[in-house]
Amino acid sequence: MYRAYKYRISPTSEQETLLAKSFGCARWFWNYALNLCQETYKNTGKGLSRGYIQGLLPALKKEYEWLKEPYSQCLQVVALNLSTAYKNFFDKRAMLPKFKSKHGRPSISYPQNVKFDGD
Repeated sequence: MYRAYKYRISPTSEQETLLAKSFGCARWFWNYALNLCQETYKNTGKGLSRGYIQGLLPALKKEYEWLKEPYSQCLQVVALNLSTAYKNFFDKRAMLPKFKSKHGRPSISYPQNVKFDGD
C-alpha cells in the first residue's frame, strides 16, 4: 500500500525565494531535457534514457552555476518524471509531454530523507 501526504506550508520570504529558484530550475531542466529528447528523436529516431538525462546534470551544473542551488535529487526526479511521461505516451496512457511554463502550477519532489532548514 502506498501513502501520500499533502502539506500546506507557510514559508518565510527567504524560503519562498529558495522554493521559487527550485521551481525554476526544475522547470528549466524539464524543458531542456524535453527539447533534447525531441531533437534526438528527430535526428536518430531513438529516444533518450533516464540514465542518460540524469548523466547530463554534472556538466550542466558546471555550465549553469544556478543549477547547484536546489537539491540534486529534485532535478534527478525531473528526469524520472520525463522518462515516465514518455513511457505513458508510448503505452497510449497519456498525451505527448509538453513544455512547462512559469504560468502553470509549479511542483517539485523532495526525497523523504531531506531535512529542511528551519525545522
